[in-house]
Amino acid sequence: MNEIASPGQLRLAYLRWALVTVPAIVFLGFLSGKLANSGYGNRWFDALVKPDFMPPGWAFGVAWTILYILMGLALAIVIHARGARGRGAAIILFLVQLALNLVWSPLFFRAHQVDNALALIIVLFVVVAVTAWLFWRIRRLAGLLLLPYLAWLAFASTLNYEIGRLNPGAETLVAPALKTQI
Repeated sequence: MNEIASPGQLRLAYLRWALVTVPAIVFLGFLSGKLANSGYGNRWFDALVKPDFMPPGWAFGVAWTILYILMGLALAIVIHARGARGRGAAIILFLVQLALNLVWSPLFFRAHQVDNALALIIVLFVVVAVTAWLFWRIRRLAGLLLLPYLAWLAFASTLNYEIGRLNPGAETLVAPALKTQI
């Protein structure tokens, strides 16, 4: 049995990966936001002065759902590219950026660390840019699927910066829900 897989079999293998990666990433993103009490309805966030260009609350849920789906599809493409040079490093870097992404909401919304969240999102932008480049080298479509994510991160960085600028001392506005006492 030294037959090469048919195009239909290859598409089915990609689809199987996508059926795992997309729901997993969407679920992890949802879980991170839920655990962090992110968005409107959070006492601390509601008390902040927001920039004029702040989108309505529903836009964040829609945007992140689309971005997480695109991320899952991009990851499935790269996972499916068996034998591709640099595939392992690209997958590891993707997982690093995903972990950084999932930490941002608790840092900002739960711990109220606006400046640290800004630093994190800038690092995240750089890591995603490198990940997109690595994905592009493996499969162009995978790299392209991460470009809307990069654009959103640039916008989110601007929002994060403006919220910090408009709310000096935002960390003390409402008692953080996450405190460590030793």
